[in-house]
Amino acid sequence: MSVEVFITRTAAALPNEPVDNESIETVLGMVGGKPSRARRLILRSNGIQTRYYALDRNTGKQNMSNAQLTAQAIRALGDDISHVECLATGTAMPDQMMPNHAVMVHGELGWPRLEAVSFAGICLAGTAALKHAWLDVKSGEAKRAIATGSEVASPGLRGEFFDAETDHQIRALEAEPQIAFEKDFLRWMLSDGAGAVLLENQPRAPLSLRIDWIDLSSAAHELPPCMYVGADKDADGTFRGWLSYSAQEWADKSIFSIKQDVKLLNEHIVRATLKEPLLAVIAKRDLKADKIDWFLPHLSSLYFAEPVEQALRDIGLPIPRERWFTNLTRYGNTGSASPYIMLDELFRSGRIQRGQRILMFVPESGRFSSGFVMLTAV
Repeated sequence: MSVEVFITRTAAALPNEPVDNESIETVLGMVGGKPSRARRLILRSNGIQTRYYALDRNTGKQNMSNAQLTAQAIRALGDDISHVECLATGTAMPDQMMPNHAVMVHGELGWPRLEAVSFAGICLAGTAALKHAWLDVKSGEAKRAIATGSEVASPGLRGEFFDAETDHQIRALEAEPQIAFEKDFLRWMLSDGAGAVLLENQPRAPLSLRIDWIDLSSAAHELPPCMYVGADKDADGTFRGWLSYSAQEWADKSIFSIKQDVKLLNEHIVRATLKEPLLAVIAKRDLKADKIDWFLPHLSSLYFAEPVEQALRDIGLPIPRERWFTNLTRYGNTGSASPYIMLDELFRSGRIQRGQRILMFVPESGRFSSGFVMLTAV
C-alpha cells in the first residue's frame, strides 16, 4: 500500500573553514608553479565568493574523506532518529572505485545492519538516491530512510594534476567566457560538501516537507558524454574508458582529470536538461508558476542564471527571480550535494510556510540528465 513520505529533517556538512577567492591557489597549489592568469576572469563569471575544501590549509593534503564527510552530515540529523532501514547515497567522487560509497558510509557510522545503496553519476546522483529512499518508504518497505549527496573533489583539483595554461586558452576565455569549462575552470568552481535528509512515513512538528513526486530523465539516447572522469575522446570523437588505455596513457592524457566538452555543453545544456524535460513535466504534473513558492535550481555557475530564467519564460513557467533560492556564491558548486545543502539552509531559515510548494531543478551535463523534485510544506 502506497503511503505519503515526508522529509522531516535536513542537515549539511562542510569541511574546514571557507576558502575565499584570493586563497584558492594557496590551498590547491599553482599549476606549473605560476599563478593562474584565468582565475579572476572565471570567478567573475561564476560569481562564487567562497567554497570549502577537505584539504589541510597549510599542507594541501586531504584531511577528510568523502565517506567521513557524508557520515558527518548524517550525524547532524540528530542522535534520536531511531532505527533507519535504508541508506541511499549519491556521489560523483567516491573515495574508491570499489566497494560502493554507501557501505563505506555505513562503516563510518557503525550503525546496525541496513539496506545500503549507492548511486553513481554526477550532479544527479544525490537526487537519484533521494528517489530510491522515497520509494522505499512509499512502498512500505521502510519506515525511515536517509538519502545523501556528497562530493570531495578538491584532492583532484590540486595544481600538480593540471597542465600549465597556454596563451591561446586565455585569449579564448576573453573572447568567449563559456569556453572556461576547461580543466582550469573546474578548479575555480568545484567545492566539497555533503547533505542528508531523513525520510519518514509520518510528518514531524513544527514543519516537514511532503515529497509529492520526483521525475528523472536522460537525453543519452541523442547526446554523447559531455563531462567525464576516467575516460577520454579520441580524435574521431570515439569515447573510451580508462581500462582501454595503458598505464602510461593514464598520466599522459590526464585520463583521471575532470573534463568538459565545452562546445557540446553550450549547444545543449538548457534545451536538454531544462526546456524539453520540464515541458514534459509541466504536461504530466499540470505545473503552474503561480503554484510554485520556491524554486531551487542547482547552478554550476551564475553564468547560467539568465539562460535558465529565459528558458522558464519560453516554456510558460515564468518563476520570478525573487522566488529562487541558491547559495552557490557562498558554498560553490558541490555537485550532487548542492540540492541537499540548498534545501537544508532554506528549511532551517524559517522562511518556508505551511502549504508552500518547492520545485527543485537538478541538471547534469555528464550525458545531459535532469531531475525535478516537488515538495509541499506541511
